[in-house]
Amino acid sequence: MTALSRDEVAHVAALARLDLDEAALDHFTDHLSSVLDYAAEIDSLDLSDIPPMVHPLPLRNVFRRDAVGGVVDREAVLAQAPDQDGERFRIPPILGEK
Repeated sequence: MTALSRDEVAHVAALARLDLDEAALDHFTDHLSSVLDYAAEIDSLDLSDIPPMVHPLPLRNVFRRDAVGGVVDREAVLAQAPDQDGERFRIPPILGEK
């Protein structure tokens, strides 16, 4: 694979709104070229006999079964709220909303 140029890394840094100094540009030019070379090496592997998978280990559902629990009295809960509006909690405005 062709190595990244310093100008390409500077362009990507500008798109990401990163302010890199000269030493950082040199460092990331070499580093990102190595990463892209490794990605190209992985991409060149023949994986046709390997089935697609979501996870390398077999997983099973670890959720518990739903169980009906006790019902909480609405009036008792609302009585503990600092502010309420009828049958609902009233909260302070967020981000200047009214």
